[in-house]
Amino acid sequence: MPGTALCKHGVVRSSQQPRRAGPRMNHLEAENYTKITSFILVGVSEQPVLQIILFLLGLTMYLITIIGNSLIIVLIVLDAHLHTPMYFFLSNLSLLDICGSTTTAPQSLINCLRDYPSISYNACYAEMGISLCFAVTECFLLAIMAYDRFVAISSPLRYTVIMNKAVCLGLAATSWLVSFLVSVIPLLVTPVSFCGQNVVNHFACEMQAVMKLVCSDTSTSLVLLFVGSVFTLVFPFGLIIISYLRILAAVLKIRSAEGRRKAFSTCGSHLTVVTIYYGTLIYMYVKPQSKESEDKDKIISIFYGAVTPMLNPLIYTLRNKDVKGALKKITGKAKA
Repeated sequence: MPGTALCKHGVVRSSQQPRRAGPRMNHLEAENYTKITSFILVGVSEQPVLQIILFLLGLTMYLITIIGNSLIIVLIVLDAHLHTPMYFFLSNLSLLDICGSTTTAPQSLINCLRDYPSISYNACYAEMGISLCFAVTECFLLAIMAYDRFVAISSPLRYTVIMNKAVCLGLAATSWLVSFLVSVIPLLVTPVSFCGQNVVNHFACEMQAVMKLVCSDTSTSLVLLFVGSVFTLVFPFGLIIISYLRILAAVLKIRSAEGRRKAFSTCGSHLTVVTIYYGTLIYMYVKPQSKESEDKDKIISIFYGAVTPMLNPLIYTLRNKDVKGALKKITGKAKA
């Protein structure tokens, strides 16, 4: 029976409990009827062929993400020529991509090989909070990087004075601290009741998918989520657009056609990655929310969860001549 299957996967259900609790049930009443100990992650369990395809694709993207971003960090640490504000922020971005991908990717890959895998309640909430914190930090960091490039192009003579070491460390630390305060803390202090519903229509413990199972009153949580999304997504994205418009105005003043072409190429690549990351996140978290889990949400989450971390090292650094020079130098020393 369906009810028995759910019990086997972490739901302790009273024999007198109705299959679905009412939306007005408070937390105490919900605890009297049911206790959630784990969640079932549906993913694409009903499509075995697609499971294998997603596993191979996900494994490839994860390996590229780890190798590419680790290489960037090593190069920036070892080469003194890369000890500049731009590469300091890039090393932070690479570290974020490694941590963010490792939080969800390995478990998601394992889940692709299992039918209806489960994850404990505490582990699911930990994964949700950590992933959300890393995602918000990256949003702030991308905005800081856009501002850094604006200062470098618009005020090249004062760049090292404006973006000094203390400023860079302060901006990076602030992005990490604010992200923790606006993501993890609200998640921990907001009481929710699941009322026995523990089947998550996703590959991992994505916040949007898990929150759709909540049966308690979520009106306040939805308002807080919307306000938080505007602050952490729309506001930084707006700053990035403004920065790049200012950069565009500065680039148009460059007399060299080759210089303009190179600047446009670099800015275009950066904006492509930023648009993919912010665009998919804004679609997921700023749009009106419903209780229904849609399969397309799982596909969209792949873009900001796996594609962007893989593209970041390719777009931001591995195409850069300074990074290529550092790589050749270190490779030459290794051979010698």
